[in-house]
Amino acid sequence: MAKSAKTEKPSKKDAAAGVPQIDIGISTGDRKKTADGLSRFLADSYTLYLKTHNFHWNVTGPMFNTLHLMFEGQYTEEWTALDAIAERIRALGYRAPGSYAEFVKLGSIADDADVDATDWREMVRQLVSGNEAVCRTARKVLKTADGAGDDPTVDLLTQRLNIHEKNAWMLRSLLA
Repeated sequence: MAKSAKTEKPSKKDAAAGVPQIDIGISTGDRKKTADGLSRFLADSYTLYLKTHNFHWNVTGPMFNTLHLMFEGQYTEEWTALDAIAERIRALGYRAPGSYAEFVKLGSIADDADVDATDWREMVRQLVSGNEAVCRTARKVLKTADGAGDDPTVDLLTQRLNIHEKNAWMLRSLLA
C-alpha cells in the first residue's frame, strides 16, 4: 500500500513561475528514493550499453558475425531503454544524470574497455556480468518503488529485468 503523499513546496523559481507542485500520490521522500535508485540503474544501464557497443565494434575472430549481430541487437535495445529510464526519473520530479562522471560515480559496472578484441569469450563473460549487475540494481529499486506504490516504475523495471535476464542467459549459453 502506498504511503500518503506529503505536500511538497515548489522551488522559489517554480513558485514564481506558477508551476504546480508534484502531487502524483507518492510522497516526496519515496519519489526521491526511487529516483536515486533509478539514477544508479540508469548509470549501470548506460555503462552496459557502452560496453556492448564497444564490443560490437571491436569483436574479431571466428565468432565475429554471430557476436557482431548479437551485440548490435542488444545495444540497440539498451539504447532505447535509456530514454525511458531517464524520463521516469524526470516524471518523479528529479534531474536525470547524464555525464560519464556521474555514471562512473553512480554505477556498479567496471569499465574494462581494454579487452583483447580477439578474446570474444572475455567479451561475452563481461556482458553476462554486466547484464546480471543491471538486474541486481533493478531489483533493489523495484523493492523501493513497490513499497511506494509506484506501479509505473515497477512495470519499467520488470520489463528491463526480463530483457537483461534473457540477454545474460543467451550470452552465457555461448560459453557452454
